[in-house]
Amino acid sequence: MKNQLSFIVIISFLWLAACTTGSISPTPPPTQSEETITPPLPDKPLAKSIHKRDQWSSLTGWNSDDLLPAWQAFLQSCRVLSKQSVWQENCKIAASLRHPNNTMIRNFFETYFIPYQVVNVDNTEEGLITGYYEPLLKGSRTLSERYRFPVYAAPDELLTIELGEAYPELKDLRLRGRLNGRKVVPYYSRSEIMNNPGLLNGYELLWVEDEVELFFLHVQGSGRIVLDNGEMMKIGFADQNGFPYNSIGKLLVQRGELPLEQASMQGIKQWGRQNPRKLAELLQQNARYVFFRELPSDLSGPIGALGVPLTAGRSIAIDPLSIPQGVPVFLATTWPNTSKPLNRLMVAQDVGGAIKGGVRADFFWGFGHAAGNQAGKMKQAGRMWILMPKEYQPVALTQQ
Repeated sequence: MKNQLSFIVIISFLWLAACTTGSISPTPPPTQSEETITPPLPDKPLAKSIHKRDQWSSLTGWNSDDLLPAWQAFLQSCRVLSKQSVWQENCKIAASLRHPNNTMIRNFFETYFIPYQVVNVDNTEEGLITGYYEPLLKGSRTLSERYRFPVYAAPDELLTIELGEAYPELKDLRLRGRLNGRKVVPYYSRSEIMNNPGLLNGYELLWVEDEVELFFLHVQGSGRIVLDNGEMMKIGFADQNGFPYNSIGKLLVQRGELPLEQASMQGIKQWGRQNPRKLAELLQQNARYVFFRELPSDLSGPIGALGVPLTAGRSIAIDPLSIPQGVPVFLATTWPNTSKPLNRLMVAQDVGGAIKGGVRADFFWGFGHAAGNQAGKMKQAGRMWILMPKEYQPVALTQQ
């Protein structure tokens, strides 16, 4: 037992140092990464939150929300959730509704579901709501002086090591690495990849013209590339190198390069254009590196961690140790940089390397410049309720 505990401590240390599960991580089926899962209802306490049964009247704006866009997103979730017995009947009933309107949808949820408020483990009810989007970049399938920053596919040598089969206590932990002789060592960091482009020769999907835009493509996890031949290419998350996400905006504030109120995506991009000689060093402070794959051109949206297309304004990324993937979530927050209420039904269809904690979500704004403008400035306080089948029994959180 002592040896097993020592092993767990060592592995946990390595995990904290060199890996985490997920970036904003669209991963299309059938090739699934660890972020594309069939999420079960929890049979043990969710480590990051408490779920408290509540009343529908507590959901401010529930009766006035236009539920139709969220309904379509929920039907997408049912493609995955219906594999679980507790969801099968509800998803079957949802699919049987013909020409649903807001009244029908509201009655469906109020009849078959119960709202549970998501509460942080310290019993606070509010958390941070940020935003993300699908950016548009300019690129080419051919390397040139203009298009010289590579977007890489996942390399064959990148290993994902599952720990849960041997040690159930570690089933939520995965290591990324590569073989060095007979040893498994951490995979290359962003700094190593940027400074040694030959490491990934042959894995270039395409090249883009802007290094800062490429960095934020990694942060967003999916995007569209308008190629020099006029073709529009969609790409999404394939894998990542296993290092934890480190915010360069926070680092710029700590260094005195940007005031806190300007440490948004737009502010960081502007700083990069004004400080080109400092840019590479700054980007390398985030050791996480994301690999991509080309997606079908007819997808309605980027593929989230649940394995279904995201819906603009109705999909969110969550911490799966706080909220089960795929479930409806009522979000009460405000529009970016305002006090105007933004209360609406969302669906938890994605995860994120920077999305950690109880009441915590990343709001998917959609595609393009307007979506990016909203996403980049969104840092709002918010509250959240999950809508769960009546059969759901939350597991009490106990002191560890």
